[in-house]
Amino acid sequence: MSYFNVKVEDYVAVVTIHQPPANALSSYVLKELSSLMDEFEANKEVRVIVINGEGRFFSAGADIKEFVSVPNGEEFSKLAANGQELFERIETFSKPVIASIHGAALGGGLELAMSCHVRLVTENAKLGLPELQLGLIPGFAGSQRLPKYVGEAKALEMLLTSEPISGAEAAKYGLANHAFAEESLLDETMKLAKKFAAKSPISVSAAIDLINASKTLPYHDRVKKEAGYFGTVFESADAKEGISAFLEKRQPQFKGN
Repeated sequence: MSYFNVKVEDYVAVVTIHQPPANALSSYVLKELSSLMDEFEANKEVRVIVINGEGRFFSAGADIKEFVSVPNGEEFSKLAANGQELFERIETFSKPVIASIHGAALGGGLELAMSCHVRLVTENAKLGLPELQLGLIPGFAGSQRLPKYVGEAKALEMLLTSEPISGAEAAKYGLANHAFAEESLLDETMKLAKKFAAKSPISVSAAIDLINASKTLPYHDRVKKEAGYFGTVFESADAKEGISAFLEKRQPQFKGN
């Protein structure tokens, strides 16, 4: 891998963006990330993915230098559509994806983080969408995901001022799940990732799909979908193991089948 370092331990894949100095998300970086997601999907030794950044940043955004080589608006739209497709895949991925954010997650970096299922941040991290400062707008669905977390009014304020918020503020507004001191971020990230990894991959996948169902389905269709999964998951070997472990007062050992 050219742009990522990957380490797998205890069913957790730690994916570190390695694109100094600011971990910019060029089209080549995103293409490599897409290939990694292909590998993780097929790898039963990976149950949770953690994405973080090497050096001073999570990711300071898209590669602006690459923009000047895009010949026209039509090609610029294709660039956006490709990023949106990848980030949609991450948001609907069958395995939990955690963004572990230090330094800064700006522009495309924040859009990547928002596509992850969970965001953990340092208290002094900077999170924002500064594209309007360049006379542009977010292109990787940031304008649609940000209001989901911070509300429409705050999202519009962040877009129109181009000013980031701190990690502590992000946790307050709901953009981040938790904010930690910088020295404890990785330990806290791994604690949460290992809790996720201890669950049955079958029930985890179903839970992620049900949460995402609110994007496209009305309420009664979603609860019908939940009932269907309730029966399907119940028939799995993992469900039988979970019930047996509960009755026997021991920790379950889920195999993913």
